[in-house]
Amino acid sequence: MEREKLGSRMGFILLSAGCAIGIGNVWRFPYIAGMYGGGMFVLFYLFFLIVMGVPVMTMEFAVGRASRKSIIKSFATLEKPGQKWHLHGYLGMAGNYLLMMFYTTVAGWMLYYFYQMLTGKFVGKDKEQVAGMFQGMLESPAVLLTVMVIVVAAGILICSLGLQKGVERITKVMMTLLLLIIVILAVRSMTLPGGTEGLKFYLLPDAQRMREVGILETITAAMNQSFFTLSLGIGSMAIFGSYIGKDHTLLGESMNIAVLDTFVAFVSGLIIFPACSAFGISPDMGPSLIFITLPNIFNHMAGGRVWGTLFFVFMTFAAFSTIIAVFENIISCGMDLFHWSRKKSCLINLIALTVLSMPCVFGFNIWSAFQPLGDGSTVLDLEDFIVSNVLLPVGALIYLLFCVTRYGWGFDNYLKETNTGDGLKVPKGIRFYVTYVLPVLLIFLILKGWIG
Repeated sequence: MEREKLGSRMGFILLSAGCAIGIGNVWRFPYIAGMYGGGMFVLFYLFFLIVMGVPVMTMEFAVGRASRKSIIKSFATLEKPGQKWHLHGYLGMAGNYLLMMFYTTVAGWMLYYFYQMLTGKFVGKDKEQVAGMFQGMLESPAVLLTVMVIVVAAGILICSLGLQKGVERITKVMMTLLLLIIVILAVRSMTLPGGTEGLKFYLLPDAQRMREVGILETITAAMNQSFFTLSLGIGSMAIFGSYIGKDHTLLGESMNIAVLDTFVAFVSGLIIFPACSAFGISPDMGPSLIFITLPNIFNHMAGGRVWGTLFFVFMTFAAFSTIIAVFENIISCGMDLFHWSRKKSCLINLIALTVLSMPCVFGFNIWSAFQPLGDGSTVLDLEDFIVSNVLLPVGALIYLLFCVTRYGWGFDNYLKETNTGDGLKVPKGIRFYVTYVLPVLLIFLILKGWIG
């Protein structure tokens, strides 16, 4: 069976960026940037994105493009006889499933809030009532289960239409709309009376604020965000490498994707800080920012229902673009490993992903007594911890070692694959850095995540 191919370069860039652009761009980046000194943090973040995130991304793409396989078979195709790198395929596959076990639920929240905004359910509600609505949604297994099933079914349906007709075509439309909506929202937010104070807080480098939280802490936070924003390590990027031709170098493509990902994270801050400042509300992080703080702001804003609806369309697309990308990887693994047809892999994974997503749904209500990481923690926190602190960074380290050491695929093979085509080339002189310095940075990140 011949491997499917993406129809266009634009499709590849938008799909890969769609995988990288997720909820963390919006509910984590602006808050952390504000906390760690605004513009100072952003500068560190960009530095680490270029020296850590992008090199590892080129490696993941290189393994995908050279092998023409999903993560389950890519290492086996490239490793030397008798080597054990292919075992990471199973770890990566587990990572994709585990990520979707909670991501489908959170995407369901976005969808539900879009519906609530559209139908005017927030109109006239005060802060406590808005917070109560969020709590009410979490406590209702019926609501969470319904929206999760809608998300899983929609994602599988799109993947079942095929790579070009489904995945690529829908993602292109979604990502184009996402970029358009986010710019419109940012312009609206920046023109609110009193919004400029928020912009200053966000954009002006504040060395004092950075010293208060600690310079090392700031650098570590920037490293963390720049690395995790790209979803590297579990082959969710490599899959799109396996679908493209050799016309362009992988460094150039990785830079394009990193730019799009950063653009969305950065512009999210241009929406959040001026809006919070205009209405005297302190910007929060995580779910409470999206589901409590922002609905309150939209309630006070002229035409807030329209802006709120647009915002949750944007959030739904951000979550859904990741879901389609990771679903495609999961479905492709089934096709590579068991030689299933696309339709069969879709059908089996429709059932599997629905069942696997249930613990996260019930963790907020029926099983809320189970608090795996201490008081107040949920199933979602446990699943997120395993993916974010174990599978992604450890997986990225495995990709790195596979590409740079002679015990793996080897630096020369990696360099040749990455530099095939037109565009930015990875210089040969990078060898010392990626072999001896980058692994240390990744190990530092892994240990920091476990100790923290």
